[in-house]
Amino acid sequence: MSAPAPCAVPADDARDRASVAEPARDSSPAPVVGVAVVVPARDEQELIERCLASVAEARRRLAEERPEARVVVVVVADGCTDDTVRLARAVPGVTVLETSVHNVGLARSAGVEWALVELRRGEGRGGPDDGPATTADRVWIANTDADSQVPPAWLTSQLDEADAGADVVVGTVRPDFADLSREQVAAWTARHTPGRPNGHVHGANLGVRASRYAEAGGFGDLDLHEDVTLVGRLRAAGATLLASEAGEVLTSGRRVGRTRGGYAGYLANDLLA
Repeated sequence: MSAPAPCAVPADDARDRASVAEPARDSSPAPVVGVAVVVPARDEQELIERCLASVAEARRRLAEERPEARVVVVVVADGCTDDTVRLARAVPGVTVLETSVHNVGLARSAGVEWALVELRRGEGRGGPDDGPATTADRVWIANTDADSQVPPAWLTSQLDEADAGADVVVGTVRPDFADLSREQVAAWTARHTPGRPNGHVHGANLGVRASRYAEAGGFGDLDLHEDVTLVGRLRAAGATLLASEAGEVLTSGRRVGRTRGGYAGYLANDLLA
């Protein structure tokens, strides 16, 4: 499932662009000790193994730098009719939830709910002691998509920003140029300046503090723009948002996606417009 298409929008229509601010460095919260990685999937047998291998590498990097942090990874296989479930279940350290809601917002929500429960349940058996992971402001929800590949520093970069005060990290994505035409690559490159994250919201690269996620009401029952809507509610609730390219995610450049519109629709219909 791909993220909503980036586009310029009116100031009163919070569809795609996050209003971002530098976190308040003088009032940093307690360090994150629990991480929920949530990956919705629908018929992603071609790409799910690549995705989960990249998440495993990011998890290893985090373990090296923050051994106290406990990570749970859940794939929400929503309405899958191919080999996605079997392939995902073969990956160590990954839990697969099967749903048939055919709704990316509900699928993401189910994954978050399961992961947060699992983090609390893990106390006393190798997880953080004295229950720090049950404190929602010390838990981080890292969202990506099954057609995406996260970098090794994906989790460490998000947690660094979280510990510095960010409640939401709006990460950048880059389409797989191998899936695009030469004209599409040129158009995409012309619109993206290295070192200047644009603040467009993508479910393939979105991190949020669990306490803020709960306050904003979660992803909700939305089959499109569930991520953009959540970020809009987070902003309205006073959460500190940060746009970052530190953990840029590679996502599929396909032009037929798993949701109406979305990033695939942007690549197919708007990139060369």
